[in-house]
Amino acid sequence: MRSTRWLPVAALAAPVVMFAQVPKVACDAGLVVPAGFCAQVVADRLGAPRHVVVAPNGDVLINANPSRGGAESGTGLGPGGGVILLRDTNRDGRADLVRRLGGSGGTGIAVGNGYLWATDRNNVVRFRYATGDTVVGAVDTIIAALPTGGHNAYNFVIHGSQLFLNIGSATNSCQERDRQPRSKGVDPCVELQTRAGIWVFDANRRGQKAGDGRRFATGIRNAVGLAWNGPANALWTMMHGRDQLAMNWGFSDDYNAENPGEELLQLNDGDDFGWPYCYHSVDERKLVLAPEYGGDGKQVGRCAGKKPAAYVFPGHWAPNALLFYAGTQFPAKYRGGAFVVFHGSWNRAPLVQDGFRVSFLPMKDGRPAGAARTFADGFVTDFFKGARTADPSPSTVRNHRPTGIAQAPDGSLYVTDDLSGTVYRISYQGK
Repeated sequence: MRSTRWLPVAALAAPVVMFAQVPKVACDAGLVVPAGFCAQVVADRLGAPRHVVVAPNGDVLINANPSRGGAESGTGLGPGGGVILLRDTNRDGRADLVRRLGGSGGTGIAVGNGYLWATDRNNVVRFRYATGDTVVGAVDTIIAALPTGGHNAYNFVIHGSQLFLNIGSATNSCQERDRQPRSKGVDPCVELQTRAGIWVFDANRRGQKAGDGRRFATGIRNAVGLAWNGPANALWTMMHGRDQLAMNWGFSDDYNAENPGEELLQLNDGDDFGWPYCYHSVDERKLVLAPEYGGDGKQVGRCAGKKPAAYVFPGHWAPNALLFYAGTQFPAKYRGGAFVVFHGSWNRAPLVQDGFRVSFLPMKDGRPAGAARTFADGFVTDFFKGARTADPSPSTVRNHRPTGIAQAPDGSLYVTDDLSGTVYRISYQGK
């Protein structure tokens, strides 16, 4: 009997069947992608679609977050979050079947072994679901009453019988008074006992609580981008770096805009990546001691024993999804590489806000093999891209913040946007 195959959020844990040809469609998304690629809008005005997965028949399943806004008019869905099904029945590239399947909404989603799994506010639930279904069956609560407050995406990856869950930190840097000037760090940071790491649960056991999980890796402030890397046979993540080095500790605004770098981490059982005691200094190119614990931006101290990043991206870009490409549709240079979806910054002033893109990092033998480059851009208008202030408003300018990514059976990629509610498909059409 073949082993169970899962399609986890933001990654494919196993090879999939590829189609011989990619249908020619209108490249109407307005995104900037490499030559030979086509970006199209699959669906729009879906509220706040976060992470996404594609079923073996090509159905797109997304989890929409209710706290980031409701569905807009014209979708027929009504307000709120939850799991949404998209299906293109006439193969014109647009979803003509759009249906809310259930749940209250969140970030994480996965399908496999007759179930559809999703974050449901601060729970993880699963529905009876078979490929091709347009309704879901009975719901089970797998993990209930996860800790609230602070970072609360609760995204996950299922690999075999294990469910790896991100439980983000409750605070920015474990200060005695969160985000307040000159407030020292709690030492030891007791928050690490229950948060700021990856916990592993039994994927088949109902009725678990947060305390039933086993801490797999720690010192990870918030790991919204979490994926299984098949060639490396390991779990990887992108961490959201800390904020407010200037506001709280007197570093220059320019230093604060670039630091800390956003870290790509390869996770082994028992790893410690240093939060809140450490952050990755772009200037020093290494982990340095945080000012909450006596650091000055150069001192290493206790960070010498923490695990460093495999690769570092610019500061404050906010990585929200990670995928290791397992298809054959894209040219060979993309195969096995990492796609990282960046939500974009709010705190890079006096520099312009940045990120808002999908980046590609080449990989070889399960390790980074060269410099990252932009793969898909153009999600925000020039009006906002040159701004030095905070979030764009969808009521004043039509902007998009990329959030999730998934690979389809034919090797194309789907990317979600939780600001304007758009789902894109990016395919390779050839020269």
